[in-house]
Amino acid sequence: MGRSILKNLIPVLIFILLWQTIALMVTAMRGVPFPTPWQTGVKFGSLLGGQVLSDHTLYRHILDSLARWLFGFGIAAIAGIGYGLTAGWSRPFEDATYKILQVLQLIPGLAWIPVAILIFGIGETATVFMIAMTAFTPVAINVLSGVKRLDTTFVRAALMMGAGRKALFLQVLLPGSLPAIISGLRIGLGNGWRVLVAAEMIVGTGTGLGYSIIQARWTLDYTSAFACVGVICAIGLVFEQFIFNPLEQRTIERWALDRDT
Repeated sequence: MGRSILKNLIPVLIFILLWQTIALMVTAMRGVPFPTPWQTGVKFGSLLGGQVLSDHTLYRHILDSLARWLFGFGIAAIAGIGYGLTAGWSRPFEDATYKILQVLQLIPGLAWIPVAILIFGIGETATVFMIAMTAFTPVAINVLSGVKRLDTTFVRAALMMGAGRKALFLQVLLPGSLPAIISGLRIGLGNGWRVLVAAEMIVGTGTGLGYSIIQARWTLDYTSAFACVGVICAIGLVFEQFIFNPLEQRTIERWALDRDT
């Protein structure tokens, strides 16, 4: 127990030490106040206590960012899983559409900004569109790859035992693709989160963590900006540690899958 705690604590201590060192060096060499871990922690406590940031509380910014993120990611997850399973099941459909998916994969998330603004204008919908487009491709590609890597022996065995299309899909195709689906969702969620923050900075939604960071920059309130960056990292870690890791473990245990598949 103690060794596990120490193992998780060492990277945090190293990070804080590097941060403190950089802060002191920048302040001394450039004469620019660089927020230290302590100053950022104090500011974060003030924000949690209700201090206003960009006309709203930190809680409002967090909730609005999460709502945009999860809505956009939900669209990408449904579309990506649907595409991957369909393309993996139908070779003609894959041949007709996979090149388009490859092209979409090459487009950086921020490159969708002019497209989003032209179609939806400034606001929430443009942000959600950018998240969905950025998160869709890794989900779709990973699911398709998982379906194609599925051992055809299982499919033939199921067919020999009289399995229909529904049983084949639910009991062979879907379980065998679950590790790839989870992997794609994890990558897509991370991509969508990064694009969300950038979109909120540029598209100008009026609330959100990204909007708060860019506004803090204009007012030279870098300590608040650093606090928002810390919140962004914390939310990502929570999703990784408490959602995806347990989900992956339960999938492996439920379907007796090898972790390396």
